[in-house]
Amino acid sequence: MLQTTEQIVSSEAERYMLVYMISAMMIITVMVIAFFVVFQKRKNKILLSKFEQQRAFEEELTKTQLEIQEQTLKNVGRELHDNVGQMLAYSNMQLNALGATVNEEIKPNIESIQSVIKESIEEVRGLSKTLNSDVSLKLGLVDSLKNEVNRINRLNSIKAKFTSSGNQQSINNQNDEIFIYRILQEFFSNTIKYSEAETISISLNYNKDSLNIEVLDNGKGFNFESIEIGSGLINMKSRAELIGAEIDIRSKLNEGTSLSLNYPFKSI
Repeated sequence: MLQTTEQIVSSEAERYMLVYMISAMMIITVMVIAFFVVFQKRKNKILLSKFEQQRAFEEELTKTQLEIQEQTLKNVGRELHDNVGQMLAYSNMQLNALGATVNEEIKPNIESIQSVIKESIEEVRGLSKTLNSDVSLKLGLVDSLKNEVNRINRLNSIKAKFTSSGNQQSINNQNDEIFIYRILQEFFSNTIKYSEAETISISLNYNKDSLNIEVLDNGKGFNFESIEIGSGLINMKSRAELIGAEIDIRSKLNEGTSLSLNYPFKSI
């Protein structure tokens, strides 16, 4: 009977020991898991922080580069207006004075040269306006685009058409307005230089919460996969990203190129 009691006591002790060991192992396992979870969260937090810092740095670098470009364009626009424009105007004055002293046979030639100079003066003035963001800010996006369309049409190499619909709204941030204008200018420039297009259409659609811009040319188009992406396309996408706009550029061989830009109006 005594032996049986001892066996019972031993069995109970073993059972308690087993329960204790299992409990201890469970606690250790939970602690290890908890430590791993906390460690992983901290690691992810550090990695996320580094990623955000890197992204903020790259965004600020891109913004600075674009601001430098904008200042350069502004300086070029002023130089065109103040120096080149004045030199052309002075040349025209000199031709006027010369025209009064030459024979009648030569006067038609002088008048022809004067006509070219006058057209050049108009082109320089128009170009200086498009390059100088201060002028663009005063005019606003719609009038600036109208001036750009008129300048394109004066080239007589491509027919540009501009339309606007919806209730026109002011863009809260003037820098955003300039960025939109520069994106479209870059597209116009590429169309004129490379597309061999005959027409280009620009349409602005003002919605309640956003501005949608569609541009389309009927040029030869290109294949994105077979061309080297230049700084122009990169700058267009960078500017769109900085102002929170969605941009979609598509092109097909012999079917032209299109640009779609959706800019959300920011609530004040």
